[in-house]
Amino acid sequence: MPATTSPAELYRHSLRLLLDKDIPAWVGLWAERGVMEFPFAPPGWPERLEGREAIAAYMHDYPDRIDLHDFPDLKIHKTTDPGTIVVEMRGVGRVVATGIPFDMTYIAVVTVRDGRFTSYRDYWNPLAVRTPGLDFTGSSAR
Repeated sequence: MPATTSPAELYRHSLRLLLDKDIPAWVGLWAERGVMEFPFAPPGWPERLEGREAIAAYMHDYPDRIDLHDFPDLKIHKTTDPGTIVVEMRGVGRVVATGIPFDMTYIAVVTVRDGRFTSYRDYWNPLAVRTPGLDFTGSSAR
């Protein structure tokens, strides 16, 4: 994506890549020193990922765990900082290991600089990780 891409356009593009299960391309949208945070992470789950490599390791087997079908109810809000957006959305699909439906509501605060994600604070429901097949605490998630 060109550096002139708005944060909202970059975010929408990132969702398309997740639906396409193109994790390498999704990781490629991140700045080298980008930071992903999970303020509501349950014990044993990562709270902060620093750098593109750590984010790539965390997301590596995401499609093997969650088969995403859609992101309905997407709302992107601008902030007073033109590089920062607040996103409300749902991710729906199925848990690969069990086949049960996946339906998660998210709020994210996302900052983009020079056409790349530099900060992503992901506020999601930690109770949902009690669902079998959604354990991201393994070696690839650290």
